[in-house]
Amino acid sequence: MRRIDTWRLSLEPQTVEHATEMFAVLADPLIYEFENEPPPSQAWLAKRFQMLESRSSPDGLEQWLNWVLRLRASGRLLGYVQATVRPDSRALIAYEINSAFWGQGFGQEAVGAMIQELGSSYHVVMAVAVFKKRNFRSRNLLLRLGFRPATEASAAIEPGLDEDLMIRPMCSP
Repeated sequence: MRRIDTWRLSLEPQTVEHATEMFAVLADPLIYEFENEPPPSQAWLAKRFQMLESRSSPDGLEQWLNWVLRLRASGRLLGYVQATVRPDSRALIAYEINSAFWGQGFGQEAVGAMIQELGSSYHVVMAVAVFKKRNFRSRNLLLRLGFRPATEASAAIEPGLDEDLMIRPMCSP
């Protein structure tokens, strides 16, 4: 993994050293409006980040790519983007951004940069996003990035009853 720089952000490969700062970022209750919950403790988050540093699943079939998002101007962390690259060259993507940074284009900038990296460096042919049907922010972000609604067959994943799927086919480099 490499660091990715955009106009306003640096996407840094996530390491255990980011856990303390990210614990504060992820403590924002507003980012859990539709799903998940904050990490239970800083120690738990550090242990999770340490496990993710392997960059692959225990069976070695998937690549686990996780980046923290840092503002280039101030050095402050604001969230993360992540991708699970499967053997079929599809990537399941996810992201979290602290609510203090919503509505400023950081999500589009970060997820867009990650998608570009997935296509050029990891030969991903399709990005797949699964999100709660009520999560209008994610839906709008994904639409702006060229994602479109998907079926289970086209995404090769089965969503929950309250979830939607979107895909973005990518050109090979």
